[in-house]
Amino acid sequence: MSTLVINDLHVSVETEQGEKPILKGVDLTIGTGEIHAIMGPNGSGKSTLAYSLAGHPRYKVTGGSVVLDGEDMLAMTVDQRARAGLFLAMQYPVEIPGVTVSNFLRTAKTATAGEAPKLREWVGRVKTSMSDLRMDPVFLERNVNEGFSGGEKKRHEILQMDLLEPKFAILDETDSGLDVDALRIVSEGVNRVHDKTQMGVLLITHYTRILRYITPQFVHVFVDGRIAEEGGADLAERLEDEGYDRYLPAGTPLS
Repeated sequence: MSTLVINDLHVSVETEQGEKPILKGVDLTIGTGEIHAIMGPNGSGKSTLAYSLAGHPRYKVTGGSVVLDGEDMLAMTVDQRARAGLFLAMQYPVEIPGVTVSNFLRTAKTATAGEAPKLREWVGRVKTSMSDLRMDPVFLERNVNEGFSGGEKKRHEILQMDLLEPKFAILDETDSGLDVDALRIVSEGVNRVHDKTQMGVLLITHYTRILRYITPQFVHVFVDGRIAEEGGADLAERLEDEGYDRYLPAGTPLS
């Protein structure tokens, strides 16, 4: 049983006007096999939480703790967090010129596992996973995310997740920019890896459409850097009907 415990987390970013607090005391615990959805309006701190957990240098932790299986995750480097079992699927996956998908995947697996996978077994696993995600094998020889469509980039993220088998996966607006077919394929990929590995999932989204495919046990509403309300899957359905306006002070401009 693995556990990721976030306690009273405060995070700021540096702006031209000075240090700006974004997260203002977040408490959240995710266990093995659990699927948590974080929802909220633009600018509420959802992506800040994702990138802070992953160790992005732009985000400064000013208070609180994050503990992964009893270890202080905030004391770990980015690569140490990955080896400890944390995975981030980015909202906007970056291009890596000169690095093929094939080399990238095997290098990532070697780095997180501590040893290179046996080639024949690895090739079989990659081909099976790509087939499940309906990815053409020619992608293996293309440079990472160069010329990829939005759906192709997101499927590549799920391919990485499947092959790396993390303890916890943070999916930062994975549904962003996906058409109906791509959303279904990506969601099925997440469910497949979850069912196979029982990884914990932190799913960050604005909308409920991805939750029609990936069912969370827990839903957390983020407002102004804090969790304003928590509940089950029915809370997401209420948000679809009611929106986030009721959590905001009267007259607050919407992004």
